[in-house]
Amino acid sequence: MGRCRTLTRELSDKLSSLSTARTHERRQARAQPGEFEVTTMDHVRLTCEDNVATITIDRPEVMNAISRKVYAELDEAFTAAEEDIDVRVIVIAGVGQHFGAGHDIGSAEMRAELDEYPRDFSALGRVRDMDRGVYFRLHDRWRNLGKPTIAMVRGYCIMGSWMLAASCDLVMASTTARFADRSVRWGSAHHEYATHFWELGVRKAKEILWTGDFLSAEEAHGLGMVNHVVPDDKLEAGTRWLARRIARNTEYALRVSKMSINQAADIMGQTAAVRASGNFWVMSIGETMDGQGDPTDRVGWSKSHNARFDDQDERPW
Repeated sequence: MGRCRTLTRELSDKLSSLSTARTHERRQARAQPGEFEVTTMDHVRLTCEDNVATITIDRPEVMNAISRKVYAELDEAFTAAEEDIDVRVIVIAGVGQHFGAGHDIGSAEMRAELDEYPRDFSALGRVRDMDRGVYFRLHDRWRNLGKPTIAMVRGYCIMGSWMLAASCDLVMASTTARFADRSVRWGSAHHEYATHFWELGVRKAKEILWTGDFLSAEEAHGLGMVNHVVPDDKLEAGTRWLARRIARNTEYALRVSKMSINQAADIMGQTAAVRASGNFWVMSIGETMDGQGDPTDRVGWSKSHNARFDDQDERPW
């Protein structure tokens, strides 16, 4: 089994690739070409079989919510899979019944991270966040990995977890999958990597944001955001089938075809629009947190904002 060393750099430092020397060491250490498992991370697992790497968030107790540490480990896993010569396709998944409940805002681990590295919601702090664009840079890097990526989604895929799925090339969804962005309910613009307009169209993007309602797997498929919707008990098999089918191609052909399509989308304005949208999130999140009591009580804060919608009637159609 090959092993990758745990990275200890800060999240922003994760935007650069591992050095050539580290890549060579990992390849030399591998006992069986084509198969490996990384066990040095706390919340993310990385395995490879049949030229398909699988990156799995393993936090079912918090519905795979993404903390800063999870972000760092995800980037480590993406980098290892990208640089491995035997990997053709990368699958992203979550343990349990949910792909992910979004950003971690309430676990003890995340509260400790916020205590150690508190967010600066002042005007200057927000301008600094705009300049750094950490969330955008990270997800944009994952979007532009040289190898195809497939999100395997079941259950909740909310906000930060939707961002992760949005950075993938393809999305396989279970019939249980439900997508949502509750940012406007909470007084913000949208989540940090806002691809809604691109994936859903302008009018549907506005509806989803302004209502905060869930988007079903079937509706997401009809809008082109999801490639296939399959029964929940067929999700793993269906995703593996698609990944192995894609993995039959040469790495060269996969890379150049992905580069061509992504660059065409960028010429049409996708990346510039998503980057600009991220600045609106930075501006609005500071206003959202201003005057809302204890800024570290994210759970109570989100519950109080969601409660305004609890008495809403079901759709009359």
